[in-house]
Amino acid sequence: MDSWSAAVVAAWHESRQPAVIDGSRTVAGARLLGAAAAAGRWIEELGLAPGAPLPALVTTNAGTVALLLAGAATGHPLAPLGPKLTVPELTVMVRDLGSQVVLHEDAFAATAGELGAATGVRPVTVPEFGDADDPAGLSAPGPDSVAVYLHTGGTTGMPKRVPLTQRVLARRSAVLSGLVGFDRSAVYATGSPIHHIGGLGNLLVAVASGATVVATSSFSTGWWRGLASLGVTHAMLVPSMIEMLLDAGALHLVPLRTLVYGASPIHPETLRRVLEVLPGTRMVNLFGQTEGSPITSLTAEDHLRALDGRPDLLRSVGRPVPGLDLRIENPDETGAGELVVRAGHLSLPGPDGWMATGDIGRRDDEGYVFLVGRTHDRIVRGGENVYPLEIEQVLQAHPAIAAAGVVGVPDRRLGQTVAAFLVPAGPLPSAADLHAYTRTRLAGFKVPAYWYEVPELPHTGAGKLQRAQLPAWHASPAHAKAII
Repeated sequence: MDSWSAAVVAAWHESRQPAVIDGSRTVAGARLLGAAAAAGRWIEELGLAPGAPLPALVTTNAGTVALLLAGAATGHPLAPLGPKLTVPELTVMVRDLGSQVVLHEDAFAATAGELGAATGVRPVTVPEFGDADDPAGLSAPGPDSVAVYLHTGGTTGMPKRVPLTQRVLARRSAVLSGLVGFDRSAVYATGSPIHHIGGLGNLLVAVASGATVVATSSFSTGWWRGLASLGVTHAMLVPSMIEMLLDAGALHLVPLRTLVYGASPIHPETLRRVLEVLPGTRMVNLFGQTEGSPITSLTAEDHLRALDGRPDLLRSVGRPVPGLDLRIENPDETGAGELVVRAGHLSLPGPDGWMATGDIGRRDDEGYVFLVGRTHDRIVRGGENVYPLEIEQVLQAHPAIAAAGVVGVPDRRLGQTVAAFLVPAGPLPSAADLHAYTRTRLAGFKVPAYWYEVPELPHTGAGKLQRAQLPAWHASPAHAKAII
């Protein structure tokens, strides 16, 4: 089946099983389809140009799921935007989408009003779509129709619009449902917002698989504790959320079948703690990007293998997912090069069918992929290529270091050299001791020349390190304390 919408209708037609749990309200599958049909009629009344998308300041709730289905069915795909972004940031995306309206929930009326004044689009409040169970008029568009738009995080430039077509979503659903075990008995929750691939991607797959989705407006330990009473079986979290729940002694309170994690690297010690407190839970790591996901996966079996003599696998993002071809482009002397991939569930392949990911990594003899950085993060120190992620992974294995951010900074003789910003987990060693620790694990040209202690590192809402902010901390270290 090459239509995501058709899969959703097939999964929920005349179903009385809960499709969305939204606070104290539970919406059965048939009623969700009825609400989507009502939302579709409401969209048509907006009088939009054919194919015009729907930029929207919304959270994850039953109404938003209905809007997603309706937008896909009417050819006006929803484009969820981050409500916490500034109006100038949102303006760039709204103008790029070229729609005449911006949809919004009541809580974001002020932002929508400012956005309308800045762009000329019309703010429209999202109404309630009722609980009718008549899906009449809810069509299943062709496989190349865009079902939803997402934007990249914009951590290295302007956010890029990414179309997710019916065909891509259908194929993505087939891959992911197998990896994470979605079925009609699954109840899924995520702490990631709906305008990120981590928040929306698995939600779309869960709905197409007949799994129940728990609506989430924001992540907190209180929210997590409440999931136990809802029967949640599957959850998707970013590493910072997992660490917060571990520190609060709350992670084990939800008896999960499967815990999916991704969006950023996870500390190996954090993973070991998770496996200790959730011994019966399947752990699955998904690596990908908005332009195409998943690319690789560290499966539940891989995690068990890591406990049984292969701890190095916890530094890996796993092996290519089923149906995906992966090659290393222009590898250096260590075998590291850009990951270039090809699969039917990728959104933005090149003319030859291959997609350059911008991620630098190497593969071992068994096909496991180990990331060392991003092409735009690469540091050229005296002619040698240095990848920050590789250094960060070494530093974060030190028991006194909770997190590390590594970046290139200008150097008069070498062109660039390396600076490391460390969040302490205890008293940090001296610069000399840090140098010695790193040098025994990495080549000399990769060892940082500058060391800084910081209370925290800058991250996006999706948990990605905002590395571009760090050079300014080196140039004028008001945020950082030099380690001597």
